Amino acid sequence: MRRTLVIVLATAIVGGLAGASIGLAFNKGDSTTSAQPTTTSARPVKALDAEQIYRGDSPGVVVITDDQTQIVPASFFSPAQREQVSALGSGFVIDERGDIVTNDHVVQGAKNIRVGFSGGASYPAKLIGSDPSTDIAVVRVKGAPDSLLRPLRFADSDVQVGDPAYAIGNPFGLERTMTAGIVSATGRDIQAPNGLVIANAIQTDAPINHGNSGGPLLDRVGDVIGINSQIQGGTVDANVGVGFAIPSATARSVSEQLIATGHAEHAWLGIEVAAIDPSVARVVRGLPPHGVVVVKVVKGSPAARAGLKAATQRVTVNGVNGFVGADAIVAVDGKPIFSTAQLGDAVALHKPGDQLELEVDRGGKSRTVEITLGNAPV
Repeated sequence: MRRTLVIVLATAIVGGLAGASIGLAFNKGDSTTSAQPTTTSARPVKALDAEQIYRGDSPGVVVITDDQTQIVPASFFSPAQREQVSALGSGFVIDERGDIVTNDHVVQGAKNIRVGFSGGASYPAKLIGSDPSTDIAVVRVKGAPDSLLRPLRFADSDVQVGDPAYAIGNPFGLERTMTAGIVSATGRDIQAPNGLVIANAIQTDAPINHGNSGGPLLDRVGDVIGINSQIQGGTVDANVGVGFAIPSATARSVSEQLIATGHAEHAWLGIEVAAIDPSVARVVRGLPPHGVVVVKVVKGSPAARAGLKAATQRVTVNGVNGFVGADAIVAVDGKPIFSTAQLGDAVALHKPGDQLELEVDRGGKSRTVEITLGNAPV
């Protein structure tokens, strides 16, 4: 399956968002901004039970409602029309100023945003910033008393497959519902609202449904390990045991940038690539045994300025597609590349303006290319 590192994935995700629709983008894992939307006091080392986690964290989880405009496609009987719909999602408090993290698709193009707290109190909120490349947004509630602002903490450590996972949100409008499961996989790639790739998503079997979007996925001590965003629907548009959460490192970095500047930046090469299949490499002369082939170069992108060349021909070997006549990236900063995900992860560790050293192979000849990363287009 071809993955794009530029604008759109080559294939669609089956299923839907946990409350809307989405896809993928690369993000630097830390931030240079001074905003600190989360507290850093010590957390318990000993695991808490589900009741303790719910009692401690549910007051910090909120209901987000707003009005959005949707376009009804044209039909034989009528032209395309705009209609106002009510949206429902989740979010959680991250600081005592009233900043709340949610999904971009929950508040995208929204009017009349309101935040509901436990006990039924509801207050208006304004959008501080949103990032469709990672499906993260921050809203700030107005007029809520300090007693209602109960910030949750982002987890500092990496999660492992098998770790317990708890989701708190508002599925189908059932406020502050808690579900439990495990981390069933890590390092997944999912698609963002603008078609870019969100790397390193957490997969969980904790039931996530429409209305959970933007709510926290919690670890054994109640820290936020991710933002619940998508479900894998299969043939039904409901949870079937596979949900995805944007990792806390991405959520924290992006929310800090949104609070500080109203927008987020993401490192960008400006290429579309396809992994090299070893069976094709054994047959096609000049194709390296591993790496990724450049399929498309965006005009004016960092890759274009560095002189990277896209494929000129597509071939099929025993039913497997391959591309020839292009540059193949076989290593980044001295580390071998075997997949599109590895290249994406390497880019995600940097910020716009950073330099990458690519080892590039064309027609069996190797060279080193220095490339200055740009900022992903919105």
